[in-house]
Amino acid sequence: MFNTTVFVQGLPLLLHAALATVGISLTGLVIGFFVGIGVCTARLSQHRAARLAGGAYVFFFRGVPMLVQLLLVYYLLPFAGINVSPIVAAISAVSLCSASYIAEILRGGFLSIPPGHLEAARMLGLSSLDTLRRILVPQAFRLTLPSLVNEMVLLIKASSLISVVGVAELTRTAQNIAASTYRPLEAYVAAGLIYFVICGSLALVAHAAEHRLQQHT
Repeated sequence: MFNTTVFVQGLPLLLHAALATVGISLTGLVIGFFVGIGVCTARLSQHRAARLAGGAYVFFFRGVPMLVQLLLVYYLLPFAGINVSPIVAAISAVSLCSASYIAEILRGGFLSIPPGHLEAARMLGLSSLDTLRRILVPQAFRLTLPSLVNEMVLLIKASSLISVVGVAELTRTAQNIAASTYRPLEAYVAAGLIYFVICGSLALVAHAAEHRLQQHT
């Protein structure tokens, strides 16, 4: 039978671990967003070398499983003489991986903007920076918001893999509770509910933000 005592007693530990999951995922997403902007810029560049470099980055990080990337970063950095904590290694791997997906999402958003908008900006005498800030970025953000939120949700789910490098995130903590109590069902049901609440809340916030953006267009 389902043991509610184990379920309730494990919740505080799981909620604390969920903070680590969300923190690592958010940090990885923010860093990955800025790296992704650079990769996206390279992919859209008029220079062939930049396009090839950006394409190679996307091809590698989207083609290699995130678990392998985690292990590569965790073991490759010390081999190169750079000793980092498991959390830093996890954030680095998550950031590099998410950047490849974010770059493609942003690239799709920029390519979806009608060329006539750029022509209108030139006719109005807007500089390249003003065109990017006032026309391209707002439209690209609105067009890609659902995909960016979806990437965040997927990133939170994929963060369960960082347990392999010793980070006590949500899944790892659930495994520890299951091993110590011999009640895996209760531990994993609690962890699943927490994942559901986190991802569901993100989806609701994104829906509200998208609706608000549509009202202002």
